[in-house]
Amino acid sequence: MNIDFDQVTAPVPTPETEHFWSGCVAGELRLQQCDDCHGVYFPPRPFCPACGQQAVTVICASGKARLLSYVINHRPHPAFEGPYAIAVVELVEGVKMMSNILNVSQTPEALVLDMPLTVAFRPIRGGIVLPYFEPDGAAS
Repeated sequence: MNIDFDQVTAPVPTPETEHFWSGCVAGELRLQQCDDCHGVYFPPRPFCPACGQQAVTVICASGKARLLSYVINHRPHPAFEGPYAIAVVELVEGVKMMSNILNVSQTPEALVLDMPLTVAFRPIRGGIVLPYFEPDGAAS
């Protein structure tokens, strides 16, 4: 899948999400962990979604995940040369994220559920870097 990163709509960081976006620039996938119940969560927010606690800590995720689900989109998109997978990945930390899968054929034969993945960061524009996932070659 070829991506025209100049065509990807750039997210706008907010005070609640700044740690996530600055982490992506630094090559770190940053999540939040509740100081009270210790739950790890995504997307970023100023309170724990499980218990409501506002005392949270930013942690660096391992970047390791597994392919939980996906759909292969064949419709044109200005940023993606199709077909491309719109995927749900589950990080080893337990949180789920939507992303795209890079560096693998966009076919059901290649996109095997539970396949090990690793995060891959790609800059777009305006200083924004997005997290994508690719097969984890080290998992063999």
